[in-house]
Amino acid sequence: MASAWATAISMLMLRVLATMFLAASMALMITNKYTDSNGTKTTFKDIIAYRYVLATAASGIAYGLLQLPFAVYYAYTEKRLLLKDYMPEFDFYGDKIISYFLASGVGAGFAVSFELKRYVDRFFFFRGLLQLAEEDKSKADKFLDRGSIATGLIAGGFLCMAVVSVLSSMNRTLRSRGFFK
Repeated sequence: MASAWATAISMLMLRVLATMFLAASMALMITNKYTDSNGTKTTFKDIIAYRYVLATAASGIAYGLLQLPFAVYYAYTEKRLLLKDYMPEFDFYGDKIISYFLASGVGAGFAVSFELKRYVDRFFFFRGLLQLAEEDKSKADKFLDRGSIATGLIAGGFLCMAVVSVLSSMNRTLRSRGFFK
């Protein structure tokens, strides 16, 4: 059986890794924009699902930063900083909610990226094989690819949070049975 210290260190490292994935995703999504040949600018703000993806990343970062001091203290001392009977419960439910929220952001991001990419391909097929149209198609594809990459980074954050969720569940169960302090 894993010790409380090993579990606490694992949870801390996964929380940090998840926060890094989400921060990278957020930075990539915010800088994702393009301008077509007509001068029309498109950013992530123009696609509602991308705004939702950004909101899930921001929420995950906020939760990760909220949990970080408690996780560091717990990993260092193997004791809870505040409300030692309630923190495992908070970890358990908070980790579940955030991981599900991140999963919904991943679904929305990939769905809109793949659907719009298919739409862009059809639109430029009907528009003809003009050089200008190919340049716009290339820019639109890069925009949607960056959205997919940002969503993939959130998927990495989700996987880390899902493992943290399992560990917090085990931690809560074992603590309630008296295995850990």
